[in-house]
Parts: sequence; C-alpha cells; structure tokens
Amino acid sequence: MTMRTALGIFSGAAILVINASAASAGAHTGEIYLARELMQTCVEADNDSRFGKELEIECEQYISGFVQALEQTGQVGADKGICPPDENMPDEVRWAFTRWVHGSYTKRVQLSAAEAMLATLKDEFPCGG
Repeated sequence: MTMRTALGIFSGAAILVINASAASAGAHTGEIYLARELMQTCVEADNDSRFGKELEIECEQYISGFVQALEQTGQVGADKGICPPDENMPDEVRWAFTRWVHGSYTKRVQLSAAEAMLATLKDEFPCGG
C-alpha cells in the first residue's frame, strides 16, 4: 500500500466519522418539545390499542426523567412546594398532566413540555395538599 493510498483511506474514514458525528449531533433540531407533543403520546397511550403501550412508555419515561431530575437537583420537597406521589408516580402525573393541559387547552398546548410539566407538578402535587 502506498502512502498516497493510506492517506486517502484515512481521509475518507475521517470524513465518515465527522459526518456521522454531525448527523447524530444534528438529530436534535433545537426545536422545543411542546406540551402538545407530550399530550399526544400521553393521551394516545390510552386510546391506541396497537401502539398504546409504546406511547405510554414514552410518556411515562419523560415524566419519570423530569421528576427524577427535579429530585436530583433539590427542586422538590416541602420547601419547594412540589411533592410528587410516592406510589404509581408516572401514571398519577400523566393523568394530572392531561387534566392540567385540558384546563386551558389552547394556551397550554403551546407551552414547552417542561414548562407545562413543572406547572402541573406545582398545581396538582403541592406539599400537604
């Protein structure tokens, strides 16, 4: 193998790695995940007999991750005014989230999913409430 051939192979491989990295980094378009999108998975989880379980998992994994992130960063508890349920948390929060969004649907589906989830937790799961 000549030096020129080796350099060509190395350059080609480097370009593939760079393009793959850029493609995976660009998988997230920078668009905000909206409450409307989370609502679709949470509601369809109950409505879709074929893909309902997968949608329920997607919805509840978002909720679990969100609540766990708040717990890990000290953003829940009596001093913060948010006390998520200890039992069946993903389901309880999912149902509360869908009720909260439907309370002012047109306005609330336009919020980011994170903003809507935080507002749901504050409104629906106050400590001592």
